Amino acid sequence: MTGWDALVLPGTPEYERVRRPRIERFHGVRPRAVVRCASEADVVRALEYAGDGPLAVRSGGHCFAGRSTTPGVVVDVAPLRSIEVAGGLVTAGAGARLGEVYDALAGHGRTIPAGCGPTVGIAGLALGGGLGILGRTYGLTCDHLVAARVVLPDGEIVECGEGRDEDLFWALRGAGAAGFGVVTELTFRTVPAPDATGFHLVWPYEHAADVIAAWQEAAPDAPDALAASLVITAGKTTRVNVFGAALAGEDATRAMLDALVRAVGAPPERTLLRHAPHRDTKDFLAGYDLGGGPRPPHDHIKSGFFRGSLPDEAVRRLVRDLAERSPGEARELDFSPWSGAYNRVPEDATAFPHRGERFLLKLTAAVAEGREPSGWLARAWETVRPYWSGGVYPNFPEPGIPAVSSEYHGANRHRLERIRRRRPGWP
Repeated sequence: MTGWDALVLPGTPEYERVRRPRIERFHGVRPRAVVRCASEADVVRALEYAGDGPLAVRSGGHCFAGRSTTPGVVVDVAPLRSIEVAGGLVTAGAGARLGEVYDALAGHGRTIPAGCGPTVGIAGLALGGGLGILGRTYGLTCDHLVAARVVLPDGEIVECGEGRDEDLFWALRGAGAAGFGVVTELTFRTVPAPDATGFHLVWPYEHAADVIAAWQEAAPDAPDALAASLVITAGKTTRVNVFGAALAGEDATRAMLDALVRAVGAPPERTLLRHAPHRDTKDFLAGYDLGGGPRPPHDHIKSGFFRGSLPDEAVRRLVRDLAERSPGEARELDFSPWSGAYNRVPEDATAFPHRGERFLLKLTAAVAEGREPSGWLARAWETVRPYWSGGVYPNFPEPGIPAVSSEYHGANRHRLERIRRRRPGWP
């Protein structure tokens, strides 16, 4: 087995390069082995090699809960990066990066609804949902998945989709990280790649509470074409950013944003609008600096969905606590608008259940290696928890929440548990 080309063991020159996931917080984990799978046969052999020991499947390695690594065997599908575009569909190997998929589709005038991070693995993104600037118009990335190839835990290779292994196909769309198998290939229905206007509005921190109050009333109810996130950073500086894109020209985008600006009651100190083709807008959003200064590398997060607005008292408390300085810690409130096409899919149509929400809030405390976050993260979560819907975005996973749970999957958890009993996967 040690002569197998796909197997990377400690002490070999390649090991230090391939063992680390993208999230720096988990760089200290040292796998027993990393298997760089360039074929489904490699995946089958990797599962045999892992046996009953700890196992992690990695595509892009961006998991906030550290599930992209393990002291056991990492099944790394990054070498599976083929991309084929035909007949309005795109078929991608599970290791393909999102930027590579966008580039392959751009020449055809097509795209898929997804995020902006070019290095994110397409498999992990799609299997946990997949939000982005097209989401309020077209839905989640997983809503556009039409087929997948999967190596099951016992080594069997199956294809699933409509009319083919429909239980597995249903489960993969929102619960694909729950151990049903190793996805090796995904096929998506594409959509036209629209020109878009990227935008960035900045207010001074003194208006933070007003911007939050205005945003949570205006952004989820805005036209589907507008995806306006609210990101408030607190590090060396504090900034209030409304940031995103609209599937419209600059004048129409400005008109859509005017409702938010009027509700704030104070004009932004900076407004930037930039109209460009879809692919260029994605690059613009991915590389943009929202301020706050250099950020420590170890992110600790809490997140949740909300079906109603946070009351004024909770907003004021969030704003007050965020600005309290803690040396060596950067903090962030990240509000993403939901509604639109996200909510036009029945809750039980896929394993992803969060179809009645207004917005998603992610709280981040970033600290240096070897440090734990201050009490701010816990206090901020306790401030918003009374208004939380009970749902957590599967692509913002937390170490203390099981991979199949009511937080990630709502009432769909029961069907997922039945599927797991019929075809056991990994714990």
